[in-house]
Amino acid sequence: MERTGLSASDRPVEVAVVGSTGSIGTQALDVVAAEPERFQVVALAARRSVEALATQAKALRPALVAVADEDMAKALEAAVPKGTEVLAGPAGLAEVARRGDVVLNAAVGFAGLPVTLAALEAGRRLALANKESLIAGGPVVQPARRTPGAEIVPVDSEHCALHQCLRAGGGPGEVARLVLTASGGPFRGRDPAELAAVGVAEALAHPTWRMGPKVTVDSSTLMNKGLEVIEAHELFGVDYDRIDVVVHPQSVVHSMVEFTDGATVAQLSRPDMRMPIGYALGYPRRLSHPFGALDWTVLERLDFERPDRGVFRCLALAEEAGRAGGLVPAWLNAGNEVAVAAFLEGRIAWGAIAEVVAETLSGFDSPPPGDVGDVIEADRRARARAEVAVAGRGGHR
Repeated sequence: MERTGLSASDRPVEVAVVGSTGSIGTQALDVVAAEPERFQVVALAARRSVEALATQAKALRPALVAVADEDMAKALEAAVPKGTEVLAGPAGLAEVARRGDVVLNAAVGFAGLPVTLAALEAGRRLALANKESLIAGGPVVQPARRTPGAEIVPVDSEHCALHQCLRAGGGPGEVARLVLTASGGPFRGRDPAELAAVGVAEALAHPTWRMGPKVTVDSSTLMNKGLEVIEAHELFGVDYDRIDVVVHPQSVVHSMVEFTDGATVAQLSRPDMRMPIGYALGYPRRLSHPFGALDWTVLERLDFERPDRGVFRCLALAEEAGRAGGLVPAWLNAGNEVAVAAFLEGRIAWGAIAEVVAETLSGFDSPPPGDVGDVIEADRRARARAEVAVAGRGGHR
C-alpha cells in the first residue's frame, strides 16, 4: 500500500512523532488537528515530559507512547489511557520510529540519531526536524537512506523550501547553486563590543520564529545556518562551492535554487513552521489548510545582505567542518551542543560559544567512520574536549 498521501481506500496517513511535547512536535499536532480526516497519530514519544505526553495520549489515543528517560516509565504508564502501550529508553523511541507511514523526528540534538536510523532502516518516510542526526551521522545515515521505501522530507523551513524549489525546477544537472536564507537572529548588525555582555534572554528573543531554546541560540550565533549548509549538502548532494547563505531579516523567502540558465526559484510564506511540517507529513500532497499564507498587500519589502562571518564565527566554523567531512561535523555538532548548554546555564558568555567550538575542533582525533559506534565514540570524545574548553573559561555567573 502506498505510503505517500491518502491511499485508494482514503485511509488517513499514520503519523508517529518523536519529540511530541517540544515546539516542533506540538506544532505538528496542530497540523493533525487542522486536518483530522487526513492524519492519524499512531505513536508519540518525548524525552521526559510525562505530564504533557500523557495529555497528548489522552486526546489522540495512539497505540504506543514512549519516554526516553527510563525512570519516568512507571509515571507514564499510570497516566496514559488503558490499552496504550508504553515503552521507555532508546529502544522505545526507536520503536516509535518504526510505526506509521511517516515519522517526524523532532528530538533535540545528537540524541535524534538512533531515531533517524530506525525510521530509515524500517523503510519509512522521515519528516526530519533533527538536523543534528544527519550532520553528525551523515556517514551512517546515507547508507540507511537506500533502504527500500525510505526517504527524507526535510522539516527545517530552509530545506523544505529547497525541496519544493527543486521539485518545481529542473533536474539535478540543471542546479547551479542553492541559496539558504537566514533571518540574522536577534543580534544582526551588532559588532563584537555590543555583543560582549548579551544574556540568555536576549539570545532567546528571536525576531521572527518561535523555536526551542537550543535552536534559538544557534540562530543567534548563526551556527544554525552553518549546520544547515552541511544539512543541505547531505540532503541534496550539492557541493559546498554551490551552497550560499544570505541574510533575509523578514523570513519570508525561505530559500532559493538558482538554475544553470540563470532562473531562480524561491519559496515564500509567512514564518510559520506548521507549513513545512505539514508539507513533510502530507508529501507529496499539500495541505488544504493555508498555514503561512501571505498577505501581499502588506508585504512592503524584502531585504538581503551578506552574513558577517567575522562577528558570527560559528557560520565559518561549520562551513569548514562540512568541507573537511568524515566525523569532523560530528565534532562540530558535539562542541556546539556542549557550548550552547553551558551558555544557557550561565557558565560561559555568548561570545565564548564560538571559542568552545573552535577549541573542540582543534582537538579532532577520530578515525574514518565505519559504523554508528564510531559516530557515537566521536561524539563522546568531542563532548569531553568541549567540557574542558568550557571549564577553561572559569565560569561566567
